Amino acid sequence: MHIPFTENPEQALVEWLGQRPSAFDVLWLRYQFIQYYLDGAPPIELLALFQLDGERLWFTVGEATEATEATEGLAAGMSRQPGGPSLREFCAEHKWPLLVMDQPLRLEPVAIPKPWGREIWFTGIEQRGLSRVTDGVASAPLPWVLSVAPGRLCAGLQRRINLLKILDPLPEEVYGDLYFELHEEKHEVYVVTHVDRGAWPDGVGRIRFGFDPRIRGGYDSDGAFKADYLAAVRRYEQVRREIDGLLDQSRRDEGVATNAPVPVAQLKRWHARLPAALCEREEALRQQMNAFTALLPLQPGDVVKVPLLTPHALQHGVRTVEFQTPVYERRILSFAQKVLTQDHWDTEQAVAQMSLQPALLPELKTLHENDAYRLEEVVCFDDFRVERLTLFAATAPGYPLPETGCYALLMTVAGEIELPGISLGCEQALLVPAQRGALQLRNAAASPATVLIARPI
Repeated sequence: MHIPFTENPEQALVEWLGQRPSAFDVLWLRYQFIQYYLDGAPPIELLALFQLDGERLWFTVGEATEATEATEGLAAGMSRQPGGPSLREFCAEHKWPLLVMDQPLRLEPVAIPKPWGREIWFTGIEQRGLSRVTDGVASAPLPWVLSVAPGRLCAGLQRRINLLKILDPLPEEVYGDLYFELHEEKHEVYVVTHVDRGAWPDGVGRIRFGFDPRIRGGYDSDGAFKADYLAAVRRYEQVRREIDGLLDQSRRDEGVATNAPVPVAQLKRWHARLPAALCEREEALRQQMNAFTALLPLQPGDVVKVPLLTPHALQHGVRTVEFQTPVYERRILSFAQKVLTQDHWDTEQAVAQMSLQPALLPELKTLHENDAYRLEEVVCFDDFRVERLTLFAATAPGYPLPETGCYALLMTVAGEIELPGISLGCEQALLVPAQRGALQLRNAAASPATVLIARPI
């Protein structure tokens, strides 16, 4: 069935399925997609194709281009008779992914360079980068796939998918330390997966998290403490600006863009040219500033729930999985490198509103445990929750993933798990559709496997 253009691809799909198409019928349709994540939200035209195979609804999506006439001819030929071209052959020829509507979608991450290392986005939908959905051979941008049937795939939350990513900081002190920042509305939770032994020989990393209660206890009031901390940051920012100005000259000399991430070896080479007295002053003022803050120890498996308005900065060599609200907002209090995404710090505003409550790592609540698995609550914010599932021996029956009517995000952080037709290795992730059948998660090996499960509330 050919629909030259539709305003609502999911509605067209529902109407087509209501006509009880045969296994040889193909629905193909064009529709306009607004790229809301790009400047100016430019529209593009997408082409989606569907084919039923028994109870399984296959689909694919890609950009409609000048070559679409040949595409449409092939698609039309699929529905004429048995033995003609299949949707699988079409996807192979055009390098489009072949997906199943009610089955988990494998997420293909995109790496985003940072001055402190990199972020690996599994559900990122931003101008800076787009995560993708893959069938293991080809892939398509995640927002394109969700636009095909947003109700079925994500219960209409296609623009509010929780951000799942890995924070992968460099293993070197200062160069691998993240921004000291706070959030007003963005909820974040970290699960530690690895601590670099070169950076932390005892295997215990750190996160800068809030403020040292002993230092705070030496002040008569919060206002006095905040004033002294703000003064320390301002002193450090002065020397930081001076150093960044000299490093910007090195960028210009070597043709490096002003706000481009730079490999650490290159940064070190530039730093070696700086006056020794300037570097000594920077280190002394940084230590004075950081003396106000607290460092919490982190080991693999630890969970960090970041309260709103609590300043925090993951430290070098500590790799974590992060789930967060899909909004881009932050207040940067300080950073021991040049900030590349904005030309200012937000210290004064952040200090005025920041929390001074002591921060601790949470004790996880066990929701259910039996011979097959243990399910723990990692965090329950007002907009999403995260659970940690430990699957015991492969002989155990596994875990039945509840049907909630919402999408879910799954990432394996230890071992390997299996779902029907899918194997998920460590640090691989899936988006589970909102409308789906029953799913059983099983361990694929003799040793325990751990998977994180996030879903909206």
